[in-house]
Amino acid sequence: MTYRVPTQDIRFALKELADLPGVLELPGFEDFSAELIDAIIDENARFVEQEVAPLNRAGDQNGAKWNDGVVTTTPGFKKAFEEFAKAGWQGLQHEAELGGQGLPKLIGAVACENINAANLAFSLCPLLTDGVIEAVSMVGSDEQKERFLPPLLEGRWTGTMNLTEPQAGSDLAQVASRAVPQDDGSYRISGQKIFITYGEHDMAENIVHLVLARTPDAPAGVKGISLFIVPKFMVKDDGSLGARNDVWCASLEHKLGIHGSPTAVLLYGSGKGDVGEGAVGYLVGKENEGLKYMFIMMNAARYAVGVQGIAVAERAFQQALDYANDRVQGAPLTGGKAVSIAHHPDVQRMLVQMRALTEGSRALAYFAAGVNDKARHSADENARKRYQALYEFLVPVVKGFSTEMSLEVTSLGVQVHGGMGFIEETGAAQHYRDSRILPIYEGTTAIQANDFIGRKVLRDAGAVIQGLAPELGATVAKLRERAAQGGEHKAALTLIADRLEAGVKSVERAAMFTLMNAQKDLPAVFLGSVPFLMLSGYVLTGWQMARAALAAEKALSEGDQDPFLRRKLSTSVFFASHLLPRANALAQSVADGAELMPYLTTELL
Repeated sequence: MTYRVPTQDIRFALKELADLPGVLELPGFEDFSAELIDAIIDENARFVEQEVAPLNRAGDQNGAKWNDGVVTTTPGFKKAFEEFAKAGWQGLQHEAELGGQGLPKLIGAVACENINAANLAFSLCPLLTDGVIEAVSMVGSDEQKERFLPPLLEGRWTGTMNLTEPQAGSDLAQVASRAVPQDDGSYRISGQKIFITYGEHDMAENIVHLVLARTPDAPAGVKGISLFIVPKFMVKDDGSLGARNDVWCASLEHKLGIHGSPTAVLLYGSGKGDVGEGAVGYLVGKENEGLKYMFIMMNAARYAVGVQGIAVAERAFQQALDYANDRVQGAPLTGGKAVSIAHHPDVQRMLVQMRALTEGSRALAYFAAGVNDKARHSADENARKRYQALYEFLVPVVKGFSTEMSLEVTSLGVQVHGGMGFIEETGAAQHYRDSRILPIYEGTTAIQANDFIGRKVLRDAGAVIQGLAPELGATVAKLRERAAQGGEHKAALTLIADRLEAGVKSVERAAMFTLMNAQKDLPAVFLGSVPFLMLSGYVLTGWQMARAALAAEKALSEGDQDPFLRRKLSTSVFFASHLLPRANALAQSVADGAELMPYLTTELL
């Protein structure tokens, strides 16, 4: 299928929901006009549609290949990445003083969504590189920044994140890779890392690995983990490449989806390079603080993975919509000749559900990106702190909800195709397979939910939730005010107000249970962590859709007859009527945790 960047919905979300005008007024963004942003969005759409999207199917059918430690990517990937780098997309949202273009994260989120929708497997390479750039720029030494950041920002080099080991999985306390200090200040790294995305490939001159390992005298557990930069090729003082480091790709994982993305098993210190035994690495920051540093990269990656969920959902929705409009089968319920399946009520339901989940999640992710820009650039220190707390609260919701949402949307995409969706030739199944990794990597949904409960709700006694409640209440009040003025959309606005108000009460109910039971029954609280996370996702996404309904209804009432506005209003009504009611059931699941725990003991399982 032909992928089309949904520029109209993107621009609507930026302007009406994510406060792009306000972001562009922040210190540091004064040189970026609305006209320039429009031009960037248009050029990004052209690039991903023409250069990246056509490779999506090829990557699935002819994925990366391994041969004696050498990895060859799908034909076309290397050239597309060269064009990506040449156009400057890698440095889009990074600070200008580092060599980036200094655009807001809000625009970076748009570019991230578009390239992921065009080709999820391809996009993982720049996504991880973005995380390396952010981590090194924040905690690397001046020498490390000077040596590694320019080629990363230029797209000549790429980056990876090396956490997982066979025996450790998500439990980083079990990390066993060793880092032995050398007289010259470097370290020799040994160990095995698995699930390393783009850990080896042929698309760039060099690969910069960020590796978690332990020094000889490090304490046990997560307190003894340090972070190291380990380049594939050594870097000379003049920036040129030297000897091959002792990092070896032992194999590639055989995966359910994202076949175009090489997921590597990497051996450090196996004697395969040209530097002797042990990969040469450089300590980032202080010893034993590596996990804290790596979380800089993890948080950037977690947000980006949430955007990936939105991206693959958009791609699946577009394909399902095109198929439904073309596939003629069955007469309408009112009689007559056969029509396209898009005329049948349940297919319409599925398509609108796909659109509602995708557009709502996009709106929430962009809203969060705008909050992040305000946290970094607002002139007032107290405002920066307030926005930072809100952004940190939103990240696990964006990651967890959007990726779980992508499974529902891509599954519905297969269902719309019927039996043809189960056949690989149509391509619908690829989106379903590709999306299945998203709730797993960069922290499973349960890990996001544990972070959400432990660090975002309990640690501040629900302060962020309590701070959000008046804003959601204000939206409910605006909906009722507009409905009270009458007009053809009175019933729609009233329904949205009723459902959003009920959703807010569901969040408050779950939060109260969590806060009241954390001290006396922590397992019961965490039993409801994923339901609470998903509940928050539905309500916060429903909030954005309610705000979208207000903006669309206002424009319609002023005489704008753009069909997009009517679709947006109807999609918002659907979200409120069909999806927001899920919040009440999820709140009940959270509140029933104490009663359910006795039935979930290991013996009973």
